[in-house]
Amino acid sequence: MNNTELNFKKENPQKGETLLTKSASYLSTWSHKYVPDAFVIAVLLTLFVFIIAFFMNPTKPQEIIKSWGDGFWTYLAFTMQMVLLMVTGMTLASVPFMNRALQSIAKLANSPQKAYILTFLISALAYYINWGLAVVVGAIMAKEVALKNPKAHFPLLVAAAYAPTALYSAGLSSSIGLTIATEDHFLADVMGVIPTSETIFSASTIIIFLSLLITIPIIIVLIAPKKNIISLNPNQFTKEKIDKPSKENLTFAEKLEWTPLLGIILGAIGIIYCVYEFSNDRSLDLNIINIFFLSLGLLLHGSLNNFARGFKEATQSISPIILQFPFYAGIIAVLGSSGLGAGIIEWMSSIASKDTFDIFTYWSAGLVNLLAPSGGGQWALQGPLQVPAGLKLGVDPATIAMAVGWGDAWTNLIQPFWALPLLGVLGLKIKDIMGYCFILCIWVGIVTSVLMLFLY
Repeated sequence: MNNTELNFKKENPQKGETLLTKSASYLSTWSHKYVPDAFVIAVLLTLFVFIIAFFMNPTKPQEIIKSWGDGFWTYLAFTMQMVLLMVTGMTLASVPFMNRALQSIAKLANSPQKAYILTFLISALAYYINWGLAVVVGAIMAKEVALKNPKAHFPLLVAAAYAPTALYSAGLSSSIGLTIATEDHFLADVMGVIPTSETIFSASTIIIFLSLLITIPIIIVLIAPKKNIISLNPNQFTKEKIDKPSKENLTFAEKLEWTPLLGIILGAIGIIYCVYEFSNDRSLDLNIINIFFLSLGLLLHGSLNNFARGFKEATQSISPIILQFPFYAGIIAVLGSSGLGAGIIEWMSSIASKDTFDIFTYWSAGLVNLLAPSGGGQWALQGPLQVPAGLKLGVDPATIAMAVGWGDAWTNLIQPFWALPLLGVLGLKIKDIMGYCFILCIWVGIVTSVLMLFLY
């Protein structure tokens, strides 16, 4: 898959353009000029954290470097899970009838406005079910909708597919909500076990979720450019057709490669395993999703040859995840060992009252997330500090946890890491969507802060 070439021009305001449209145009142009590649951002953040950590601990530079090196591979297993999730999901999506189904849904977007809204809503539904699944669904929908609607601005479509990341903490795969609902979680002695009815299924969470679900697509439509529309090249995702050899010319080895029997047998074993696990009350997690995607792909591709080809094509867009995740794991380790993360959290907690604690928790979580974009890793860093401080003020621990979750999801909009799989699949760079994501991030921050003030 070749990268999409986007030629941005200076977008001068036109008559009839709203302030939001003008702002989006200027920010889009600015980000394309000045926002570097996501890997450069990861390296700059690493150096920034090192500098602050050395300043805070001038006598212990070797300990800081050691913590970075030790933490570099902390999320190696999770990285592999994400890689497999993307590859198996895209391989499954390349099954012919799956593509036809997605194309049928994409036909509903017969105007640019409907294109942005449909892409956002389908992606949001997937995010609510499982954030990992949403990365695959969002990429496919943005591509198919763009192919069906050349009048839609492709970078904004991609931003619309990514925007529901701000809703992730209210979904069924909320890492913090599910963690504190688990018996013997690492903060159980401090805050107890909090059922999901008090976190992701609480009235306040649902109100915030629905408010963002309704208003974000409105903002997306309002910031849509009126000129210099960049559409997706129809030839961008064309694939070379692979013709199956005639049966009489197949060697024994080729028969094994092209027979559907092997894929069906192995895929059926995987599906049976998934059914067995769910029947024994296993919760939805990355491992079970990966096995399900892999097994279903084997069942539906028709042969091991077709599956292997689809798998190979999908792997071309996953390299940024493999490259950058260890750097962010190292940053999280330095934040913990140097006291920098604790300093940010404790400073905000010290100026908060009982009524404002959750809002300051939300803001601090958003700030920490820019340096450590991992919900589970952030809760491990922030929870032990935030929860005791809030309990002293009489704050409900369930709202503290959700405030951290909302903050973690909030600044994902401008932290490029979680956009990497989506961008890799669609052939874009973070600079292509950052201008739009920045405006959405401001909106989400305002709406969530105001609602938390009244609801928490």
